[in-house]
Order: sequence, then C-alpha cells, then structure tokens
Amino acid sequence: MAVAAIGRLLAVLAFLAMVLGLATPALAGASDDDVQTAWRLLDYVAVDYRGAVTDGQVKSAQEYAEMTEFSAAVETKITALPASTNRASLVAEAKAFRAMVAAKAAPDDVAKAARTLAGHLLGAYPVPLAPNKAPDLARGAGLYAQNCAGCHGLNGDGHGPDAAKLNPPPVAFRDAGRARERSPFALYQVIGQGLGGTAMRSFSELPSQDRWALAFYVSRFAFADSDDGERLWKTDAALRSRIPNLAALAGLTPAALGREIGQDKAEKVLAYLRAHPEAVTEVRAGSLSLAHDKLQASLAAYEAGDREGAKKLALSAYLDGFEPVEPALAARDATLMGRIEAEMGNLRAMIGRGEPVAAIKDQVAVLDTLFSDAEEVLSPGASSTASTFIGAFTILLREGLEALLIVVAMIAFLRKADRGEMVRHVHGGWVAALAAGGVTWAVATFFIGVSGASRELTEGFGSLFAAVVLLSVGIWMHGKSQAGEWQRYINETLGKALSRSSAWFLFGLAFIVVYREVFETILFYAALTAQGNGAVILAGAGSAVFLLGVIAWVMLRFSAKLPVSEFFKYSSALIAVLAVVLAGKGVAALQEAGMIDIAPLAQIPRIPVLGLFPTWESVGAQLLTVAVVAVGAWYNGRLASKSATA
Repeated sequence: MAVAAIGRLLAVLAFLAMVLGLATPALAGASDDDVQTAWRLLDYVAVDYRGAVTDGQVKSAQEYAEMTEFSAAVETKITALPASTNRASLVAEAKAFRAMVAAKAAPDDVAKAARTLAGHLLGAYPVPLAPNKAPDLARGAGLYAQNCAGCHGLNGDGHGPDAAKLNPPPVAFRDAGRARERSPFALYQVIGQGLGGTAMRSFSELPSQDRWALAFYVSRFAFADSDDGERLWKTDAALRSRIPNLAALAGLTPAALGREIGQDKAEKVLAYLRAHPEAVTEVRAGSLSLAHDKLQASLAAYEAGDREGAKKLALSAYLDGFEPVEPALAARDATLMGRIEAEMGNLRAMIGRGEPVAAIKDQVAVLDTLFSDAEEVLSPGASSTASTFIGAFTILLREGLEALLIVVAMIAFLRKADRGEMVRHVHGGWVAALAAGGVTWAVATFFIGVSGASRELTEGFGSLFAAVVLLSVGIWMHGKSQAGEWQRYINETLGKALSRSSAWFLFGLAFIVVYREVFETILFYAALTAQGNGAVILAGAGSAVFLLGVIAWVMLRFSAKLPVSEFFKYSSALIAVLAVVLAGKGVAALQEAGMIDIAPLAQIPRIPVLGLFPTWESVGAQLLTVAVVAVGAWYNGRLASKSATA
C-alpha cells in the first residue's frame, strides 16, 4: 500500500509544481479583419458623411463617392462574416444602410444608423476594444513625430510639410467637430488598417500597445487638458461609474458623453482622461470592473449564438475578475462570497443548458448586483480593526484545523505504535510544507503570480489526493480497531510496514495536507496585508496559532489515555469525516476552475466547512466516499468475524 501511495504522492507533487506556473487560457471573443474593417468604415461614414450631403443634395462629389464606396464595402464585409444567429439581420441592416447613403438621407440619420449597425456588429462579433494597460503618451508622441507629423502637422492641424501633395488632404486632428465624433478606438482601427482611397497607410507592423499609445496621443489634439477636467473626474463618482475602465474610455466619443452630461463638461473630462489614461486604471481596492466586463462580454457572446464562448467568458469573469478579491471578501463577508461563487456556477450551468437569453440576462443582472455589494464590502472605508483581526484569526484557525487534525492523528498513531523515531518524518513533512508555502508566496508576489485557475486546481487536486489517502488509511485503522487485530499487526508486520518507504509516505502525506491549507492561507493573508493593519493581522494570526497549539496539546493528551482499539476507532471515524469533506471541496474547486461541469442541486445547502456544495457532482463525490467508507467498515467487520471463529 505504501509504495503505491508514494507513487501517487510523487505524481501529485509534480503536478502541484507544474500548476503553480499555469496561466488561465486567453478567453478572447471573435475578432477578424472583416469585422474591424467594417466597424472602421462605419465610424468613418458616421463622421464624414456630413461633408458629402446637405439637405438631400450632394455637397462634395468626391466625398459622396467615397461614402457610397464605403457603405458598399460595409455590406460586402458583413456578408462575408462567419455564420452566426445574428448575421442575417446584420446583412439586412447593412443593405438598408447602403440604401440610405444612396438615397442621400439626412446626415444625422446616417450617423445614427452607422453607430447602431457598428454596435450590433461588435455585439455579434466582439473585437478588442481597449489596451491591456494605460497607453504611454510619451511613446505616442515619439511615434507621431516619426510617422504622422509630416502629413498631419506637429500640432495636428493637417498642415504638415507633405500635406499639399496629398489628395484628399490629411485629416486635421484639431478639428473639434470631427473630434467630437471620434473615439480612440476608431483612431486605433485606422492606424492598424489604414484608409482605402487616401494616403493613410496601415501601421499594422507596430505592436498593439504602440498603436494604442499613438491613438490616445492623437485624440487629445482637439481639446486642451485642464485642471477643470481633473477636478470633475476626481469629485464626481457618477462620472467615474460611467467610465469604469479603459474599454469604456477607448470607445467613448465626446459627443456621446456630451449627450449625457453636457458637451462642455464632457470635453473637459475626456481631455483630461485622454491625456492621463492611467487615471482610469487607478481603481480602488476591491474593484470588480473586470468581472463586470467579462459578464457583459459573456452575455453578448450568448446573444450572438456562441454558447461555448459565452461559457469561457463567464469562467473568466470568475477566475480573472472575482477570484483575485475572493480571499479579502471571504475575510469580511463569507456569506456574500459564497453566494457569488454559487451564482457564478449557476450562470455557467444555465449557459451550458442553453436557457433563453432573457434568463441569462436576469442571471447576469443578479451577479452585477452582487459584485456591486462586494465592492462596497471591500471598500477601504468598510474595513475596521475588529474585522481585520477577526478575518486574520478565523482564516488561519479554519485552514489550520483540518491539517492539524490529520497531523496530530498521525503523531498519536506512531506513539501508540511505540515508533516515536518515525514522528520526525511527520514533522519534516509539515515543516517542508511551511517552507514550500513561503516559496509559493515569493513566487506569487515577485515572479509569475498565481492565477485563479492555478489556485483552484491546486486546491482541487490536493484535496482529492488527500481524500483518497485518508480513505485508505481510515479503513485500515478501522480494521486494526477490531479485537486482537492491533496486537497481531504489531507482532507480524509493524517493522516492515514502517520501513523507509513508509517513512517517506508519512512525510508526503503530512506535506500534502499541510501545504494545501498553507497555500490557501497565503492567498487570504496576501489580500489582507494589501489593506494595511499589519500589526492587527499579526495579532489575529498569533491568536489562531495559540488556539491551534492548545487544540493539538489536548488531542495528544486525550489520545495518549485512550486504549489502542478506542484510539483507532475514533481516529478512523475522524479521518473518514475529513475524507468526505475533502472530496466535496476537491470537486468544488475543480468546478470553479472549469474542469468539471456544474449541475446545480438547489435542495442542498452550501456549507463549505463540511465540504458541502449544492451541485450534483460535489454531493455525488461525497456520497461515493461515504459508500466506500461503509463498504470498508463492512469488510473489516467480516474479516474480524472470520478471525474470531477461526
């Protein structure tokens, strides 16, 4: 048994080492050149059509010819898109848009139709809408001087040294009328793909982040940055909620924001944010903006008929958006944290079952509300000395108790067997686990970081491995609790069973059960320390360590007074319970990592401390563990009866 267990142990240890470097798979939506080109052309027509047609008459034949060409290209690009449930309606909308341009419709109507079609297009075929970090405006200035100033002028007025040679002339970025209708995303698209029929070539050879830097630099020419814009941004919470992240800023035009808050105010705020995009990324602790964004992207993918993409995005909302703040939330409001976990699982299950779009929208709305509640709980003002102390105390006590029960049972067993020299291997295991935890903290802090998926995989596989080992050990101990079995075992096999290979087994089991809890505790404490109150956290942790020490002392004293058969009986029962708990926790963690599907079981309460989660898979794993325990107990009883009659 020991050799086989060691083989399993080494395999899992190797897996854990690998898991720490795992990254969550990229979960990008549909994105191709046809979508980007069609969107860019729609944006261009929405802005420039006004210069081609007035009161149903052609104002500029050259401009109108360009508008006609672009509207036809939009229809062609959309028709060529991959099949989806929304493509037919998009094609019909593109035909109607082309007909509007051909009929010389009013500029406001054409602009509105172009914006509407562009929005529907992105909803059905999502493309990247924002940089992955705040653009470097200094880099953008250098790129502009090198690649753009010759035509557009150093100050963006459209009068560069080469401008006179170009037909049509280069765009004047300082033109406030045009700039009000143009977003940084639109500029990013033009920079990446160029503009047919003009001298504007593609700069696709530039890295994406450079193109974003250039787009944001260009977008600030028309509106001067001022202290008023900064003041408005920092003092108006409602305004910050309208522009919660870089994606919102990149896709926003001054005209669109002006319709909501007033044009003057909109221009001042966007002038500030485009000159200082890092201001948007300076979100407060506990922000769940990424989780909100991923949920909306998941909903858009589901509406477009992409169930698999919607499911992946919903998983990303949990692993990338919610998981990083889960430890801090668990320390402040475990009930809310548990409800969010459950509702996120329900969303993925609903998507998997193909429920109506309306039901998915309702579920996303529920989660958005829960995320907002979580942000309030996680806000700096919601923290207190008492809540920090209680969080630090309960986290360490809860995570440490499971490991303590197993380690103390192992030590007590060895002492009962008069093999005190083997205890050092158990001590070596848990000490090594603490050291490995320190390395994990260093890696997570200074090097690669531990992703949400890595955390759940480590917890899941670690829990299931420990459950399997404990199950086999518990059944074995139950068998030795039968009358005469222990003494017979001592006389016949003890020396062989506690050989060098078994010593490594003891070391490995102690390492796994302790490392699993240390890994979890590190993540919780990292979240707490990020909020300050270091002395209070140390006080809470110290109190928990003291209480755990008292519990260990009482258990060892109590076990020393028990007869061997009674000790084995109680220990086997305790280990069986822990195996059931860990089986439920292991399956739940793998479900959260997206490795196991979720089938909700509404009738079952969620009690994490017992490993009880309301899913068929988790409850099924626990029932299977209980069944194995029952069969093992029956088998041991049968063997004992045969021994008694022999």
